[in-house]
Amino acid sequence: MDDTAATPDRPAQPLHPHAPLPHLVPLLKATVLEAAVLAGHLLLYPSGLLPERRSGTHPTDAAHPGAAHPGAAHPGDVRPGGLLPGAAQVEAARSGGPGAAPPVAPALPRLPAPSTPPLPPVVLLHGFVDNRSAFVLLRRALARGGHRRIESLNHSPLTCDIRVAAELLGRHVEDLLARTGQDRVDVVGHSLGGLIARYYVQRLGGDLRVRTLVTLGTPHSGTRVAPLADAHPIVRQMRPHSALLEELRGPAPGCRTRFVSFWSDLDRVMVPVETARIDHPDLTAENVRVTGIGHLALPVHPAVATRVRQVLDAGPTESGESPTLPGARTPEHPMRGHTKQGRTKQGHTNEGGLTVA
Repeated sequence: MDDTAATPDRPAQPLHPHAPLPHLVPLLKATVLEAAVLAGHLLLYPSGLLPERRSGTHPTDAAHPGAAHPGAAHPGDVRPGGLLPGAAQVEAARSGGPGAAPPVAPALPRLPAPSTPPLPPVVLLHGFVDNRSAFVLLRRALARGGHRRIESLNHSPLTCDIRVAAELLGRHVEDLLARTGQDRVDVVGHSLGGLIARYYVQRLGGDLRVRTLVTLGTPHSGTRVAPLADAHPIVRQMRPHSALLEELRGPAPGCRTRFVSFWSDLDRVMVPVETARIDHPDLTAENVRVTGIGHLALPVHPAVATRVRQVLDAGPTESGESPTLPGARTPEHPMRGHTKQGRTKQGHTNEGGLTVA
């Protein structure tokens, strides 16, 4: 006899009493979205296999004296025959009179320097067995307005150590700063990419170069998903209590970088889902809970992209602390930090939420 069948004295019971239907609807929507994102990403994947072209100049570089366009004329520039000609010399040239000089267009006035410094460049770092094509939509959202330079870095699929990938990131950051004339960058990392960037910041001195690190679905405490994948060394490094994660749990006094981690309550790659949160007494961090999407949709969903852009636009406060975004809650008792170079840094963690579906 069917145990779920209705009888006169017993109403019909749901097939899965521990999984109510109202909770299955968001999961079903997220699963469908994950499948659509995966299909679209497979089409774009070949376009991200080759490294990104990198140019030496960008519109935002013009704010730096060392990045000025070569040959640009400025008032007071000296040329053969004296200063740039004035109205009298130009008129004499037109009339062919004595002392006429070749006609030269008057110098254009120099544009005033911007009142606010340009936003730091942004480095996008993809996840495991992925490439820069994962950030097509996020990159477009961050580039809106043309106020920041954005570059994507492909870490090699043959890399077997997160530490090696973090060193590669460090070299890329130094090259980017040399080309732009700036002194700090922002980094956005998806999944493994966020862990690589965090290792660079905490263990390789990258906090001197990285202003804000945003992580999307990154296993900060390790994930237990797909046990059979342990054959790959990097997967083993992303397991709970791995030697690498124990390094990241160690002290990080005076860390200058601001951390913002986005974690999803329907992320099936992060097991448990809370592993994508940052919880470290020495780090200034904000954890943003995303409701309604899965792992692959985090770097794709427009609501997440909008919040990431808000994070990067806001930047840290003068004290180095993370400004609280809309919907964030500050704990009553922030965790105490450490002192470095005579300056006390108060490590703390803010909690926020973002509903996208």
